[in-house]
Amino acid sequence: MFSLVACAIARIGTDCNRGKISRLKNSAGGSVSAGTPGSVEGALRAAHSQLEIVIAGVGSREMRIGAALSTDPDPAKATEAAVEEARSRLGGAEVSLALVVASRHHAPSAEVASEVVRVKAGPERVIGCVAETVVGGNREVEGGPAVAVWLASLPKPVETFHMEFVRTSEGGVFGGYRFEEAAPGPYLLIGDPFSFPTDLLLGHVNERVPGTVVMGGMASGGIEPGDTRLFLDERVVDTGAVGARVPGIRIRALLSQGCRPIGNVYTVTRADGNVIHELGGRPPLQRLQELVETLPPEDRELVGRGLHVGRVIDEYKAELERGDFLIRGVMGVDPQSGALAVGDRIEAGETIQFHVRDAATADEDLRTLLEREAEPAAGALLFTCNGRGTRLFSVPDHDASLVSEKLGGLPLAGFNCAGEIGPVGGKNFLHGFTASIALFVDPDANQGSLDPG
Repeated sequence: MFSLVACAIARIGTDCNRGKISRLKNSAGGSVSAGTPGSVEGALRAAHSQLEIVIAGVGSREMRIGAALSTDPDPAKATEAAVEEARSRLGGAEVSLALVVASRHHAPSAEVASEVVRVKAGPERVIGCVAETVVGGNREVEGGPAVAVWLASLPKPVETFHMEFVRTSEGGVFGGYRFEEAAPGPYLLIGDPFSFPTDLLLGHVNERVPGTVVMGGMASGGIEPGDTRLFLDERVVDTGAVGARVPGIRIRALLSQGCRPIGNVYTVTRADGNVIHELGGRPPLQRLQELVETLPPEDRELVGRGLHVGRVIDEYKAELERGDFLIRGVMGVDPQSGALAVGDRIEAGETIQFHVRDAATADEDLRTLLEREAEPAAGALLFTCNGRGTRLFSVPDHDASLVSEKLGGLPLAGFNCAGEIGPVGGKNFLHGFTASIALFVDPDANQGSLDPG
């Protein structure tokens, strides 16, 4: 019989704060915020000073991105104000893709926000959702109404789609889009957590179209099935997933899972589904008890709050670091057999290591990732877990402000997610407690995913 342990899998919210952002006051007393250039190291500062990157050799259109956030309580005014500010950053260029995020306060008026974006911005394609927390610039707005609008003028036309999962007697099938029949390219994907098994889709993509980068998250605006609102071009849907294939550009994926390893690595010698029965020939609980006895008091406390398991993605890598693990929560233990249940299917022969998470580790992990791995970019999207924010950190706006600071105040928007999407070790996964950052970068660089269109 498994007893539950604190495993930090729940989806919960974030909070907001003001920082160094430019605002345009509107008649209703709200504000519009746009990411503005700030202090940043070397090349990032230069690259972001004009909030654009010129893409050569992949099309006739330059890549330009603008983003803005409005806290006006009126959904139409908020959306229009955010569109106008974001649009002003494009220098008159046509809008290829609009990503729109509205807070729960605006869920009853989702169609209004969608129409305002289409009329005022004139985008070729639209995706987005209603979310619990709205990210714009260096703000994360949880406790009040907000609309974020992210506009991109891209070298080649964007392809949008709506997918559904239909259950059958043999399991189920995905309908609405076939990744294996589409041209190569990075994807953005936003799903309904109540109706769409994103983890199954990502496994399918990893197998059938290896190397494809998928970024995004599960919409967090719904409380129960039917509450979700997803934006897709001229429509608002409440089930499935909406997505966009973005040809002719490269998305640099940055994933911060916010955990650190403790103890030794172990080989799984017996497992069944998501239950680990043996680690190196011994019960996992016995291994864990031995580990806890060697830990300092502060780490013992973290184990008690929530224990995680890191699955090694590349079994051939000699020296393992934080980014080499796929983090999954520990769901429970069986005191009699010593077996351990985790939030993923585990196979015998895999290598795992126990992990812990706290605010300091999550801050350091994201900060180090941005300093070491970030590239100059035209703009970015942030998909951060609704278990982060002020429920994890002692300060508001943590992820948005840190990303904005380290990336030079580039155009940034996004939302908190009920599951974050992004690649680890070259494969796409659905994560928890993760900050998933999509950088829109110069495709001539030699990293990440480039779609030749």
